[in-house]
Amino acid sequence: MKVLVGVSGGVDSAMCVYLLKKAGFDVLGIYMKMHEGVNHVENITKLNRLSKKLGFEYVIEDVEEEFRKEVYEYFVESYRQGITPNPCAMCNTKIKFGIFMNFLEKYGCDRAATGHYVRNDGEFLYQAKDESKDQSYFLFGIKKEILPKLLFPLGDYTKDEIKKTAREIGLEEFASQKESQDICFINNSYIEVLKEHFNPEKKGKVVNKKGQKIGVHKGYSFYTVGQRKGFTLFKSHKPQYVIGIDAKSNTLIVGDKKDLEKKQVFLKGVNLFIEDRVFECEAKIRYRAPKVPAVVKMESKSKAVVNFKESVLGVAKGQACVFYEGEKLLGGGWIRGGR
Repeated sequence: MKVLVGVSGGVDSAMCVYLLKKAGFDVLGIYMKMHEGVNHVENITKLNRLSKKLGFEYVIEDVEEEFRKEVYEYFVESYRQGITPNPCAMCNTKIKFGIFMNFLEKYGCDRAATGHYVRNDGEFLYQAKDESKDQSYFLFGIKKEILPKLLFPLGDYTKDEIKKTAREIGLEEFASQKESQDICFINNSYIEVLKEHFNPEKKGKVVNKKGQKIGVHKGYSFYTVGQRKGFTLFKSHKPQYVIGIDAKSNTLIVGDKKDLEKKQVFLKGVNLFIEDRVFECEAKIRYRAPKVPAVVKMESKSKAVVNFKESVLGVAKGQACVFYEGEKLLGGGWIRGGR
């Protein structure tokens, strides 16, 4: 069976190739050039060494135009609107498990594989063995029909185990390199990216729930819901948290921690791996947030209301709310509001 493996020059994709070859698969690597800010020359040089070491071929595909439209522009526009984006989840949906799948037929491959830390039984995705590296949250948006074609060899290993094996087979270069950053097109600060498109450092006012000006901030793009530092208040208050962002007026709305509590969240762009229109689950509103018992009710094909059985903190427009049943991923959607 021929498998198309997404390769990047990192240890995870390198070990993905190794494990698949060890299992007897015919492997073809594919390096997708997604953004000009990435050092492709360095990555491809590493891939040359890796391909000789492990004995596999790879191809290069330029998807910069698609990446710019689906991920980069989405990222910038979200911040322009005062929304907190999740580019990794968007990239997985649109690029890594969207456009990527179109290359299977082009290269005569039966399956696709990546170095994501997640498990797959062909019907559902499950959290990885290594909870600290689990990436199931970012994969809520991929389509159920492609699951039978996906392989995730790293899902049953911890990161330490992967690095240990890499060293044992002579891939010290990959095992010892620094972890890749969360957002591939950000070299230093996301603010530097935004500066290329608008002025994110325009100072504005901080107001309380009554609309009264009580301080100033350095630019609304520096903040997200739940943040309690980085802005200046005119006089001492008990701790104040960002509870809203008004991009049009460049205003931060702040309040008490209790004002962050929400028991109902509204979603758009919902993707499910189950058929139920109403179901109980555990849901998380951010990658590192805890799972909270909830009931999800679909309002339409792509919109849903999530009712939490206990309050959740820091609900931010643009982030993902993802559903689980134990370790099983049930789906998720993009947050458009809460109360």
